[in-house]
Amino acid sequence: MTQFRAFEVTKQEDGSFNRAIVERDTSDLPDGDVLIRVAYSSLNYKDALSATGNPGVTRNYPHTPGIDAAGTVAASSDASIAKGTEVIVIGFDLGMNTAGGFGEYISVPAGWVTPLPTGLSVREAMILGTAGFTAALCVHKLEAAGMSPISGPVLVTGATGGVGSVAVRLLSQAGYETHAVTGKKNEHEFLTKLGATEIHPRSEFDDESSRPLLRETWGGVVDTVGGTILFNCVRALKYGQSAAACGLVSSPIIPASVFPFILRHVNLLGIDSVELPLEQKNVIWEKLASDWKIDNLEDFVTPLILESLSDAIDRILAGEMVGRGLLAYAN
Repeated sequence: MTQFRAFEVTKQEDGSFNRAIVERDTSDLPDGDVLIRVAYSSLNYKDALSATGNPGVTRNYPHTPGIDAAGTVAASSDASIAKGTEVIVIGFDLGMNTAGGFGEYISVPAGWVTPLPTGLSVREAMILGTAGFTAALCVHKLEAAGMSPISGPVLVTGATGGVGSVAVRLLSQAGYETHAVTGKKNEHEFLTKLGATEIHPRSEFDDESSRPLLRETWGGVVDTVGGTILFNCVRALKYGQSAAACGLVSSPIIPASVFPFILRHVNLLGIDSVELPLEQKNVIWEKLASDWKIDNLEDFVTPLILESLSDAIDRILAGEMVGRGLLAYAN
């Protein structure tokens, strides 16, 4: 048994939620095949929802959020994962209803664990985290559907967020003409530094007209927001091209018609990084460690410690976080 610190959310009698840093013991963790000493985690929008009592993310409290974790195996009952191995865990139930990476230890099933690929450090893995992984998964699926740099400019919505910012860098690094959509006028320099060739205000994509199609513009779309913006992107896809949908911060509802799909032969691709089988997750991590290794990852980082998490959660809920919040432990 080992004592460790964790960021814990508790539900009060009046229905409110309290956040605090607590001392826990590894014996308090769920039974799992692999005990991992966490070196880094990262802050995602879903973590903020968990920390504020969203029942669609977390049902039972007290709870430690953190859907991402990377560190070193402290103990393992699975012969394929040796003690001392550096590993990554994202998705599945981590940080949702299983104690997550906002604690210095996690205990998880072996089927959730990715050995750290050669070419990637645990710090780099958590700068990417679920957000960076999701961005890469979007590009992977878009390219499998036929997208290439000759398809035309690729649009990224919600471009200053975790998924969007990594998508901008990944696409631009891969040779795509990358356009970014943001409502943050003061972050244009950040997006230009990531490789965006053109930046569009969010208001350009709020068209609520009933026109079935818009001018063919995009060779691909990575959409992180949903709602009207997503369908306006679909209406402006070039013939045969695709949009990858991975977020809903604007709205889970799209005001859609079938016209773009049957007149322009376009595709709307769903992206899920939570329940994606581990074998497929490992493929994406290998790409991020090799062919898709992202330059200057530190450009994305807002450094966090346990004591600064609560304020960062409020900022991400308010739409004020840019890039990736990286939680580092001193262990």
